[in-house]
Amino acid sequence: MLFGFVGLGQMGKPMALNLARQHKVLAFDARPVLLPEDAPLSLVLAESLEELASCDCVFLSLPSADILRKVLLAEDGLGTLLKSGATIVDTSTVEYNATLELADALNASGYRFIDAPVSGMQSRAEDGTLTMMCGGEAGDIKDLLPVFETMASNVLHMGPVGSGQLTKLINQLLFDINMAALAEILPISAKLGLNSEKIASVVNSGTGRSYASEFFVPHILNGNFSNGYPMRDAYKDLVSGTELSARHLVPTPVLAAATATYQRALLEGHGDKDKGAMVLVFEDLLKTRFRAQGGGNDV
Repeated sequence: MLFGFVGLGQMGKPMALNLARQHKVLAFDARPVLLPEDAPLSLVLAESLEELASCDCVFLSLPSADILRKVLLAEDGLGTLLKSGATIVDTSTVEYNATLELADALNASGYRFIDAPVSGMQSRAEDGTLTMMCGGEAGDIKDLLPVFETMASNVLHMGPVGSGQLTKLINQLLFDINMAALAEILPISAKLGLNSEKIASVVNSGTGRSYASEFFVPHILNGNFSNGYPMRDAYKDLVSGTELSARHLVPTPVLAAATATYQRALLEGHGDKDKGAMVLVFEDLLKTRFRAQGGGNDV
């Protein structure tokens, strides 16, 4: 099979590299891309989407539903270029309803569609140890399982199309809530004179720990907020959670509180920073900093 890969960003590029270690891959990104010196020769950069027309299966890793629609459904998009029966696998994280709309449009044009968002951040994308949550026909996912396993060590079929995005959303909302809680509580310890490094050690070795604390707290101690996905791009998860809450009459008071913290951070101009920068909201409010001694400047 000939594979295509569209979107060579923070997650997409390492995923495409891992895929190309076992398969021939034509990859495209709208921006100039530099490949590492040890990139497999089987990974070839295409100059346009048209060059992917002969691919049997195309993976996408894109930042928004609007860009996905353009790439897939525009007059010169993949939805008119690929041969009938080709499979499209979307590893992006986008809204559930947008996924259903895309699937309906592509199925009507004779394509198979799988939503397969991933979790694990860039380091696990590089290691090929992501978790991949798939929504689609069981037979389609079974056929591609060895391919998925070049990029992910944990591949789960969650149900029909859209189930992958719903699963990813549940995971992301818990992650966001955890980080919002850390942002609110950690500055209290600094305000009251406790040693930030020791508090971090207690949290990350005790019952207060979470993946959010293990990943972000060491960076917060160093005043480094350039790790992980920018908040302005990740905000779509909270919008999706709020939409589902409203649509299905599900009360989500904790999510609402976390969303308010997220919104405050964005309004204060921290959108280009990672989620750990939510701590700046409460640090500024309390006029303190949760930092290691010599922990550097906020960036």
